[in-house]
Amino acid sequence: MKTFNENTRLADFDAWSGAKDTKETILKTNKGEEFDNLIEEIYPEGLSITQLNDILWFESDWIYEQLGISKEETETETE
Repeated sequence: MKTFNENTRLADFDAWSGAKDTKETILKTNKGEEFDNLIEEIYPEGLSITQLNDILWFESDWIYEQLGISKEETETETE
């Protein structure tokens, strides 16, 4: 995906705040490449790192639905 004319992969993106959990879930479920492709399709001209972080933080339910990640896969173990 492009962030201000740079090619960035989710795995290399340094997410912050609530976006960290969404990023970890996407990578844990091996959907990183699918997420990168989804963002490239929606934002062909690229987006800022803040926009990307906000999508991960505030649109997690939509992301999980688009990537086929179940609710069970998004829950973290509390042990």
